[in-house]
Amino acid sequence: MHTMWKGSIRFGLVNIPIKLFSATEDKDIKLRQLHRNCHTPIQYEKKCPHCDETVSNDDIVKGYEYVKGKFIVLTDEELKELKDEHEDKTVEIKDFVSLEEIDPIYYHRSYYLGPGENGIKAYALLREALLKSGKIGIAEITIRSKQQLAVVRVYNNCLVMETIHYPDEVRSVENVPSLPEQTTIDEKELSTAIMLIDQLSTTFEPDKYTDDYREALKNKIEEKINRNEGKAVEEAPRQNVVDLMSALQASIERTKKKEKAAKKENAPKTTEKKKKTVRKKA
Repeated sequence: MHTMWKGSIRFGLVNIPIKLFSATEDKDIKLRQLHRNCHTPIQYEKKCPHCDETVSNDDIVKGYEYVKGKFIVLTDEELKELKDEHEDKTVEIKDFVSLEEIDPIYYHRSYYLGPGENGIKAYALLREALLKSGKIGIAEITIRSKQQLAVVRVYNNCLVMETIHYPDEVRSVENVPSLPEQTTIDEKELSTAIMLIDQLSTTFEPDKYTDDYREALKNKIEEKINRNEGKAVEEAPRQNVVDLMSALQASIERTKKKEKAAKKENAPKTTEKKKKTVRKKA
């Protein structure tokens, strides 16, 4: 498992060296866009619509659109300064709360926390303390220049960090249109609905749920491969501006050489004809 980040967990005066690992992975099957005629992958270029020219990474800067069509440009130096100022390789636990107090809407992404060098004993201590107290830690961490709120809890004998949204990142339900107000519900219909819920209630077993579409897509791809429907596509030769100019210059030089050779070849023949003419007159 690839280590994404190294740092420490800190709560009070306790400091625990840790390593961060992604706890989940995207299993979606990636499909590329191809040209219908030849099945060559489509390429996209970075182009400035105002200047009507392709731009390189060196010509790109970052900016914030504060009003429609108006931008504040932030230099790489300014962004680096801000990053260095706020980047702290520490999971700083601020408070301890009960897991039930946090609604799932706040959760974002999960990471496994493994003990770092000389951190096994302190790691085990925090894990046991969380289990015995039934609490989870509320922490702050900076990952890839983004400060995030997180919870630290125990999952299958491992400390897990879940990044969660800040309150202002969760949209208000008041913005959802056409939400029904408190209405009178028929008691018979309500009893029937509760009965159905009771009949379908069970213990959560994650292994019994699968992504049927992904499996069907994977089977369809394998089926086509087995029928030899795959098509090899020759990559188009990449020719940058420098190569193109060199090719054009070489073509011009070659054309000049051919013209010189043709003139040289024609010159003797003309002289010979003149000599023959002179001899006849003589």
